[in-house]
Amino acid sequence: MVTMEAAPDFTPMLTANLGKAGAWTLDSYLKSGGYEQWKRAIGGGISREAITDEVKKSGIRGRGGAGFPMAMKWGTLPPDPKYPRYMVVNGDESEPGTCHDRFLVEEDPHLVLEGAMLCAYAVNSHRIFLYLRGEFGLGAERMAAAINAAYDRGLLGKNILGSGYDLEADVYRGAGAYICGEETALIQSLNGYRGITRLKPPYFPTTVGGGAWGMPTVMQNVQTVANLPFILKMGGEEYAKIGNPAPAGPGPAGTGPMIFSISGHVNRPGNYELPLGVTVRELIAAAGGVLGGKKVKAVIPGGGTSAWLTADQLDTRMDFANVPAVGFGYILGTASMTVMSEDVCVPHCLSKISYFYHHESCGECTPCREGGAWMYKTLRRVINGAGRPDDLSLLMDLCNNIEGKTLCAFGYSVTWPVRWALKLWPEEFEYHIREGKCPAGDHPFGVTDLTPAV
Repeated sequence: MVTMEAAPDFTPMLTANLGKAGAWTLDSYLKSGGYEQWKRAIGGGISREAITDEVKKSGIRGRGGAGFPMAMKWGTLPPDPKYPRYMVVNGDESEPGTCHDRFLVEEDPHLVLEGAMLCAYAVNSHRIFLYLRGEFGLGAERMAAAINAAYDRGLLGKNILGSGYDLEADVYRGAGAYICGEETALIQSLNGYRGITRLKPPYFPTTVGGGAWGMPTVMQNVQTVANLPFILKMGGEEYAKIGNPAPAGPGPAGTGPMIFSISGHVNRPGNYELPLGVTVRELIAAAGGVLGGKKVKAVIPGGGTSAWLTADQLDTRMDFANVPAVGFGYILGTASMTVMSEDVCVPHCLSKISYFYHHESCGECTPCREGGAWMYKTLRRVINGAGRPDDLSLLMDLCNNIEGKTLCAFGYSVTWPVRWALKLWPEEFEYHIREGKCPAGDHPFGVTDLTPAV
């Protein structure tokens, strides 16, 4: 999708077909070599064990936010074959600033479908559910058409290509709930219940009792499964040479390509596919630099959940090791980067993010449900000129009473941006409270907040 100085020898893979006329059709996908790896697998050219081995060699980690190694997740399935297994594709893309899964589903649904089919085959599942965010109207339409086309060509269904292997696939549309991006909430929604998080352990999705309909379930993000055809085509070892293979935590720092969604104050916002490990500075350059030649004030590296990077941290490498190394609360997440110029009012931007997370809380945990509302109302009071001297300590107390006290990581999402903004830009909050107005003056990010009160 883009070539640049940061990776002059890299040729985009995941986004190679995006923007081409009719790229979402089966005929177009077949012409580009689509379903070759599926036919190879179903025809006995590569075994389930060999697929898993190539995935291990590739070092690929999940692209949905947590960065859990793909092969390690497969290895947590119970060995007893008496339990049916399900393969679920998580397409509930809801993180602020994130829009790469949407484009893959809309523009190249067969790539996503083939990846899901290969994953299902590798873990010996016979049923795929593609869970898509409710707002993905066009994506759901094209994914459903892709599934129907695959059935018509004998690529899905009973006794696929005479192999004796059966595989069914369906699209399931969510209802636009952010929390359903969390795996246990998604499974609740898929099962027909309200999308709220569940306690784990013991109910991990890959375990009996934890997955869809109580059966062991492998759940992978849209972009994660889209990598599988390329891993098998080029081999896991070759794939691992892309990005940053340095050891980090449960896997490498970040092998393979990543689609970075870049938004905010840049000249060319959009999706950029580049190897994991490129720097924030290089990504800003890929997006045409900062609007108006302004200086960078802050960068959100991994969707609204993450703490914010400052202008002196632009050489941070965007992978699963180097972003967290900056400090507690910094995550690569969905690799969706929002760039803010020097004119931005930090408290005002923070109030918008805080409102989003308050609104999207599933309400299951009191600290998140109530604390998120308090946090937003306090920030709103500050930016509207009615802040109190003790509001900053109140905000920190709220962070302390939400973090680590919820069933899922959503509580951290509420607090990390607030905690670090208060630490890095305290003078802007103090100015709002002391002067009763925004330090950004008449800048659009300094206008009176119009978000509804709660």
